[in-house]
Amino acid sequence: MQEKRKVVITKTHGAESAVKDFSFTQADIPAASGLVADYRAHAWEAFKRQALPDVSLEAWRRTDIHAMPLDSFKLASTASNFPSLPDDLLNPLVADQHGGQIVLFPGGSKIDLDSSLAKQGIIFTDFKTAQEKHPEIVARILGQTVNVEEGKFAALAGAFSQNGVLLYVPKHVKVDQPFHSILWGPGVNLAHISHLLILLDEGASATYVHESASPTELGDALHAGIVEIKVMAGASLKFVELQSWGKHVWNFSHERIRVERDGNLDWIFGAIGSKLTKNFSELDLAGEGATGRMSGFYFTDGSQHLDHDTQQNHLAPHTTSDLLFKGALKGKSRSVWQGMIYVAKGAEKTDGYQANRNIVLDEGARADSIPGLEILADDVRCTHGATVGKLEEEPIFYLKSRGIPQQDAERVVVEGFFDPIMQRIPFEGVRERFHLAILEKMG
Repeated sequence: MQEKRKVVITKTHGAESAVKDFSFTQADIPAASGLVADYRAHAWEAFKRQALPDVSLEAWRRTDIHAMPLDSFKLASTASNFPSLPDDLLNPLVADQHGGQIVLFPGGSKIDLDSSLAKQGIIFTDFKTAQEKHPEIVARILGQTVNVEEGKFAALAGAFSQNGVLLYVPKHVKVDQPFHSILWGPGVNLAHISHLLILLDEGASATYVHESASPTELGDALHAGIVEIKVMAGASLKFVELQSWGKHVWNFSHERIRVERDGNLDWIFGAIGSKLTKNFSELDLAGEGATGRMSGFYFTDGSQHLDHDTQQNHLAPHTTSDLLFKGALKGKSRSVWQGMIYVAKGAEKTDGYQANRNIVLDEGARADSIPGLEILADDVRCTHGATVGKLEEEPIFYLKSRGIPQQDAERVVVEGFFDPIMQRIPFEGVRERFHLAILEKMG
């Protein structure tokens, strides 16, 4: 059966896009050997060949990046005057303690893994160590889900990734303690490039929390990243991803999770930061009986622009996907959600669902919501829906009549709007983080 891959094809449109590009050179590519060196070389060729995406491309039609100061970005390196990582980002979000924690920062990383987990064959390390000590595991996943030909930023991340994580859980190993990684990206005029590799072998299970964060600073910064995940037959992964970049960061990522026969994925996504985000998140249900759930939370204010492009690919029979993204917008911010359920030929008994709900809190804010279906099989059940609305006056009036001030009444209504997402999140710490984001955004 041929698998469908959504490829973003970039073309040159006009003189400006033909000459405008990053200043990175081949000399900036981190040193590597063997498979990783070949991978980076391929990514570099793709990076040189592809033009910067513009609004003439359907996937980018609602996200204009022409104002990004491309030639000002330099790759981040070790320095002593960066703002330090806040202690609260190190706290566990899904349990009392971590099974392992990795902190990624400019020029290095700090790794901690429980010795009892290491004895079970679990690998949890940074990308540099992974390619040196575990090339056979890296070979099983690097470039296997995200193709560097998918776009300029996928090629950028593939060629120049300075830091990242490899998590490998062996066959039938079930881990109760969560894994946690933090990508800390302080500084201005810097590019933070990351690559996450996660492989759960047959029958394994794990919970993994990854957060990208930085302070808000004066100037511009860039993040480009790739996330590649494989959930093998009968394996189960809970993957929590939090984006809390500072409001000066241009953020681009390509992420794809492949779930094999009878595998299970629970993907929880939260976005509250960045200046502009363009995120491609794809779920490949590649084996019969595979299931995947995607739950997204986002809250924008000021002039933030968040664009999430999701795809649920049903590539085998008896697969199930369930996506719910909910967002709130304030100020002059904008959100874009483009979703697609794709059902391949022969993928009978597919059950796919997607919904995007938005609440606009200020007149200057805007939400675009574009669901889609592409079905090439019979005997399937696929539904989708999208809504954009404002705060309802009736519940606010009711709360005010009970003596609750206007601002508090609005906050209560917004919290009620997000409640369906909160109910899908089995981790109190993650729910509390989202709750604090609501309080902060509501002022």
